[in-house]
Amino acid sequence: MRRIRVGTRGSLLARTQTAHVVALLQAAHPALEIETVIIQTSGDHSTASLRQIGGQGVFTRELEAALLDGRIDVAVHSLKDLPSTMPDGLCLAAVPPREDVRDVLVSRFEGGLDALPAGARLGTGSLRRQAQLLAVRPDLQVADIRGNVDTRLRKLADGQYDAIVLAAAGLARLGWLDRATAFLPVEVMLPAPAQAALGVQCRADDEEMRTLLAAIDDAPTHVAVRAERAVLQRLGAGCRLPVAAYAVATPDRLTLRTRIVGFEGAPVLEDVRSGAWADAEALGMASAEALLAQGAGALLKNVLSE
Repeated sequence: MRRIRVGTRGSLLARTQTAHVVALLQAAHPALEIETVIIQTSGDHSTASLRQIGGQGVFTRELEAALLDGRIDVAVHSLKDLPSTMPDGLCLAAVPPREDVRDVLVSRFEGGLDALPAGARLGTGSLRRQAQLLAVRPDLQVADIRGNVDTRLRKLADGQYDAIVLAAAGLARLGWLDRATAFLPVEVMLPAPAQAALGVQCRADDEEMRTLLAAIDDAPTHVAVRAERAVLQRLGAGCRLPVAAYAVATPDRLTLRTRIVGFEGAPVLEDVRSGAWADAEALGMASAEALLAQGAGALLKNVLSE
């Protein structure tokens, strides 16, 4: 059987996620030979805030370039990092089953958000998280934080923050979920589009690779993230903006909830709608239009101008 090269970023979490995808592939195709290739991205090299370096694409461009020039056959991404519009010649061939979509609080204080003292310093590099946190705790001092999961945990331990917010999925994949102080319910902290999902990308004309990857695709997860990513595509938004979207697929329906919050915690714009699986992208587009009708365009423009 074919030998394939799977590209990944070099962080511990990225390598762990890629090892998970490799294990799924080897379980589905035991004779497959797989080589893992580590590729550094511009996001890995920069110490600037995600808001400054441009958000989506900074952790994926180099992997996509390696796919296009044939250095690798497959790229594994945290799907929330992958822009909703990808380069010609590439496709999203598989989305394995999703991890827990929730964010978690990792804190020096026992309990959830309510347990944080007034004016507590909370670290996050995400405007989406900042905006939703301030919507329920406007007294918090939300401060930017950069670095991989282990770096952020170390900064918390060093006393630079009273608490930080991380994705449950990343902690779970690293075996560190016991470090979470509290799970933040989606009613309070709606996740980023495609949060907790992995995206497995290959060249669109590589039919053999697409067939191999189809074996590890999870249809309910894939259809859910199609709707969520369509919201971003319509809004032209990425990691820099406070856009949240979460879709749940049942056997015959897809329900999508979206939210945009001003970066100081107000206003809060929301939409909830349902449709058929076949209409996943249209559902996402319609939800984005509903948010725009509530004033999302001006809100997002104001955020970008800050």
